Amino acid sequence: MEFTRDSEAPDDLHFWTGVSTVAGALRRKVWIEMRKFQWSPNFYVVFVGPPGVVTKSTTINAGFELLEKVEGVHFGPESITWQALGMDFEKAIEHVDYTDESGAEVSLPMSCLTCSISELGTFLNMEDSKMVSFLIEMWDSKKRPFSHRTVASSQLEVRNPWLNIIACTTPSWLKNNFPEGAIHGGLTSRMIFVYADKKRHLVPYPDEVIPAREYYDLFNKLVEDLQDIGRMQGRYHLTDKARKWGHDWYQKHWFGDRPISMASDRYEGYLARKQTHIHKLAIIMAAARSSKLLLEPEHLQEADDILTVTEPKMIHAFESIGLVDEARKTQEIVAFVKAHGSLTSQELWRMCQNTMELKDFQSAVVSAVQSGMLVKIPGDPPRMCIPAKPIEPA
Repeated sequence: MEFTRDSEAPDDLHFWTGVSTVAGALRRKVWIEMRKFQWSPNFYVVFVGPPGVVTKSTTINAGFELLEKVEGVHFGPESITWQALGMDFEKAIEHVDYTDESGAEVSLPMSCLTCSISELGTFLNMEDSKMVSFLIEMWDSKKRPFSHRTVASSQLEVRNPWLNIIACTTPSWLKNNFPEGAIHGGLTSRMIFVYADKKRHLVPYPDEVIPAREYYDLFNKLVEDLQDIGRMQGRYHLTDKARKWGHDWYQKHWFGDRPISMASDRYEGYLARKQTHIHKLAIIMAAARSSKLLLEPEHLQEADDILTVTEPKMIHAFESIGLVDEARKTQEIVAFVKAHGSLTSQELWRMCQNTMELKDFQSAVVSAVQSGMLVKIPGDPPRMCIPAKPIEPA
């Protein structure tokens, strides 16, 4: 976070870039063993925001420029095909030596890829059910090998595959490509959507924010730390206190009150997997601080706090999926007002009359005002604008 204070992108984007970067260094070389399954620190992080405003791709690049310096890290393709995946997984084969619960020495083969995707649409086709199923299996870190026969009849078989993804997209792409049913479970519930539509501050010349010597010193220290993290391997153990925290959290999660921000049943899939998200993130928080393969209650608590704070913003991304027709019209008029700063009803209607009927327009305006998405400015005639806080310069 200190290294990226010269960026205009919001804190959330930099934090989750850091998570994905540390995950890429760790790979499947560390895990929490649950016997019938494992929790390993891979993530599907998706930055959602309007084009060009919050510098989504530039933010990811700041982290992955560091990750590229870590020996043994393999990067997957931006445009996903079975052939490309097969070739990259084959190149990424490595072995991890560790001692199992019985005391036996084990050499564990695995293939780990991290993908940095500037446009999610070039990577993911939600109509390709086989690819969606594949991505679900990769996130779950299943122990069994993954097999797939390509169109060219070549057999792809990967033992202990592992996939870490960070990608960028826009609300409009989600709206047009994710069906309503996708939000209830499956792939979507395994993603961390990080929504942003405003810069955190204005930085006209980033090279003025951090002195050159300090910048490169930070860069080299972060690379060194990531290299140390990349050498970690073996099973993470939950301390007794961490397990106690986990028992208490699990009871409250399933029998306590659901968070108000996620009251809709649209979020049931995500909430059902929140325990997994917490333990994956706890590994990242622990590895960022220490090479000890131990999870303490503070790691779990911090992971829970971070996810809980992220969830209200995730809802903005979820709201782009499966929009009803009225909601789409409301978003459209809000977008026009936002682009122009302020508009009268007559000006706004001229812009919308080719895409909606007058009664739908009027209903959408009322909905936008009542929900606080638009505010009316007194005048003759009155105007509408977006309620917003001014952006302070860095």
